[in-house]
Amino acid sequence: MTNRLKVTSKVTAATPPPEFWAGVDPEIAAFERGLMESLNQAKRGEFAAVHTPEQITARRRGRPAGSVQASTKEPVKIRLDPDVLAALRATGDGWQTRINSTLRASLELAGRLG
Repeated sequence: MTNRLKVTSKVTAATPPPEFWAGVDPEIAAFERGLMESLNQAKRGEFAAVHTPEQITARRRGRPAGSVQASTKEPVKIRLDPDVLAALRATGDGWQTRINSTLRASLELAGRLG
């Protein structure tokens, strides 16, 4: 459970009138409008979660529990021809998993893997 931070201040983040932005660079004006909106959101208590010391202590570093498979794979070094490696990498993310699947299918067809 997270608590919302309630910002209290006597200074108000009032949005300037449109004529204020007339001589200002558009990129700077957009940045300042965004900043003003962020300040107003903080004052309303939006998007600012407060964590208690107990919550911070309870949070552990590293992977969340249960995110590791029961059967892990072994890291190995293998030498492949450059054209073969380029073709595998060209298939995109997950190419190492596809190599594993291809080798598994080949071994199953050869009867060497159950």
